[in-house]
Amino acid sequence: MNRDDATKQFHGGDGFAELIEESAAAELPTPDTDTPMVSRSVRLPLETYERVRAAADARGIGVTTLMRQWIEAGLADLDDSATVSLADVRRALAALSRPTAA
Repeated sequence: MNRDDATKQFHGGDGFAELIEESAAAELPTPDTDTPMVSRSVRLPLETYERVRAAADARGIGVTTLMRQWIEAGLADLDDSATVSLADVRRALAALSRPTAA
């Protein structure tokens, strides 16, 4: 059955239950985490989004994953008891040891 036929059948009220029964079950994606997630919409200027997307692409991760990491890092900054990864400490020290142009 094509889309037009299905639309006519839906609006006509005839056999809609049968149409649903005939349809194949949808394959849902497997979640990548056991942690329940909440979806929120964030409005960003196009230029900002493009920069975020480029940063995510450079890291080989998705935009949402990168945004989640940045939010978690920002929240960790607010928490004095938070621990940081050794890799983050090394990157920070390396950035401090580089000479700056005067």
